[in-house]
Amino acid sequence: MRLLALLALLFIAHNRICAETLYDDTLTNRTHHLEEVVVSESKSKRELTSSSPLYILENEQFLKMGITDISDALNRLPGITLRDYGGAGGLKTVSVRGFGAQHTGVSYDGVMLSECQSGQIDVSRYSLDNVGSISLVIGDNDDIFISAKHAASAAILDITTLNMPSNDLRPHLTTQVRLGSFGYVSPFIRYEQNFSNKLAMSIVGEYIYAENDYPFTLKNVSITKKENRTNSRMNSGHGEMNMVWRPNAFNIWKLKLYYYDNDRQLPGQVRYYTNVSKEKLHDQNFFVQIGYRGILSEKLSLKSDAKFNWAASKYKNDLYKGNVNDASYWQREVYTSTCLLYEPNNNLALDYSVDYGFNNLNSSLSTDTKPYRHSVLQSATAKYHNRRFTAIARLLGSLYFNDAKLGEGAKDMKKLSPSLSLSYKLFADNDLYVRASYKNIFRTPTFNESYFYHYGSTTLNPEKTDQYNIGVTLQTKYGNFSNIRFTVDGYLNHVTDKIVAVPYNMFVWTCVNVGKVRMIGIDASTNLNYKFNDKHSLLFAASYSYQKAENRTNRESEYYGYQIAYTPEHSGSMSITYNNPWVDMTLHGTGTSMRYGNNEHYEGTDINGYWDMGVTLSRSFSIRKQSIELRCDLKNILNTQYEIVRMYPMPGFNWQFTLKYKF
Repeated sequence: MRLLALLALLFIAHNRICAETLYDDTLTNRTHHLEEVVVSESKSKRELTSSSPLYILENEQFLKMGITDISDALNRLPGITLRDYGGAGGLKTVSVRGFGAQHTGVSYDGVMLSECQSGQIDVSRYSLDNVGSISLVIGDNDDIFISAKHAASAAILDITTLNMPSNDLRPHLTTQVRLGSFGYVSPFIRYEQNFSNKLAMSIVGEYIYAENDYPFTLKNVSITKKENRTNSRMNSGHGEMNMVWRPNAFNIWKLKLYYYDNDRQLPGQVRYYTNVSKEKLHDQNFFVQIGYRGILSEKLSLKSDAKFNWAASKYKNDLYKGNVNDASYWQREVYTSTCLLYEPNNNLALDYSVDYGFNNLNSSLSTDTKPYRHSVLQSATAKYHNRRFTAIARLLGSLYFNDAKLGEGAKDMKKLSPSLSLSYKLFADNDLYVRASYKNIFRTPTFNESYFYHYGSTTLNPEKTDQYNIGVTLQTKYGNFSNIRFTVDGYLNHVTDKIVAVPYNMFVWTCVNVGKVRMIGIDASTNLNYKFNDKHSLLFAASYSYQKAENRTNRESEYYGYQIAYTPEHSGSMSITYNNPWVDMTLHGTGTSMRYGNNEHYEGTDINGYWDMGVTLSRSFSIRKQSIELRCDLKNILNTQYEIVRMYPMPGFNWQFTLKYKF
């Protein structure tokens, strides 16, 4: 009997070791929760050891750094240029290191988001109150157990929602209401519960209403007027349901249902002598995604995802009689991905991933050709890792088959894209790393660029990019409680066959592959944590970016060497937080240098630089197993008037008050 018991214990231990080995973060750099095994690695360690630039913000940092929404969080990361069209309802898109928003992929809980019409993901749709972490990786991810579509962008922004409770079977409820300037009201609710040790569910609901009628100053030569934004109301809601089923320690299933609805008015650009606007936009988005993660054997793991996405965009302009300017668009996506991870030993991992996607776009326009696209992506990745050295090599194969039901389809495209990244720890007893990486990638033309009437071209080639990076990361401790982390990266990027619109005649523009851009820059970040004692501490975080993104299309052109539109040479952020037993206080700021609103730098198209300062005050109370959080955000405390997109003024001084209750 003792021998049988011993054999049983050895068998259980062997299975647990297999689970731990197959999900070891030294190879995949992720946190994996299994039934009785939790393998994790700290955020700071992942940023430190990554072979490509990686920046992570976690949920507990949002409050400490005075972050109020996702766009605010992204402004705290180096290398990012955010386009913000003003106010709570303004479109917000992300560009990394001058590549443009179409080159930045966005992942939501591990599955890539898509936008086949314009190629730009509006990050304002996703609620920060439901986010567990935000990460940005520029180049290749050290986690090689990813879909091929994850590898198909110059940079990936990964949004991960909050984890469900795992230690008890009680229901957990989070309720929150946020009030703010200019008619801002936003209630939020999240319910989550484990029904057993195998099944859990969460439901999230959020509603945002805002008038957005904030004041601004309008200047026209010597004339200065005080105006208010008009036709700027936002009426938005989003709901989400997540289910997790873990039948045993080696298999897990996840299901997500998501719906977003935003019926808003569009104030448009600021115009002299008139502020009349009657534009409206109704955006809807629904998707369902299901994922499976499993350990097939001691050395083999499988991951598979499937998704259906539907989105509608309905534009109306009541200034035009007969609805001649109205337009509605509907897009659909079917997507599936399978990844196979093989780990022959503790130092080597191999991954093969294959993805299939189908996208189509219909509209209410009489010129609609009903385009569609089939895509097949495959990636093969090898990763070698020991205590001091990491090397990752990947080859991505991309196939795109384009066509249109009612017209000529864009040409098909295929390409092989290699990448390589390295990281080395210089000293065995010191956390000082050097890293270097190269990635070749491309993006296909969007449906607008290929098919839009009197604008698109079906003969376009994809934009091609090369990105080189070399950097240093350092983390050190001093004293009993304090530590500092520092990263600095230099990069050189090239874009060829850049898609630009040129006039075909007085009335027709068309897209052509004539653009070339070279980007040289530096990204730096630092985090300092200093504890006076157990109750008092200072947290300091800062980032800085230098970007020289130059037009290199034609040496004979007078615009050769000009900084590309909306890319500042200098940008940065900072926050300093004082944690104490009474009221936590944070002072924070973000800003950029001057930019231009177009690539030609015409007179009067320059956009002034700015520095936006804010203050956050917060206090949390615990009553038994319940908690109450009070928070006050004072934004733009210097009442600076500035623009991120030309002729779209941002709000001046404003406030938000948040009350959150959890049990």
